[in-house]
Amino acid sequence: MATEQEQQTHLKSVTEQAQGLINEINQLEGQAKNKRDMLLKLQGIIEYLQQTGVELPKEDVTSAPVESPASED
Repeated sequence: MATEQEQQTHLKSVTEQAQGLINEINQLEGQAKNKRDMLLKLQGIIEYLQQTGVELPKEDVTSAPVESPASED
């Protein structure tokens, strides 16, 4: 059976691991929030431009280059 010292060491180790994960999750949540904010700004710009009559150029599907599969020798 593990000694009290070993159990304390183990408890300290897993507590540090848990805190590390908490910190990582908080960092990821911050990054996700920043990306959501940027997306909302971009969507606002898109909406504004569309309301002012700006449209994306229509792509001509027939003139798109067709890639042929590479031949294997």
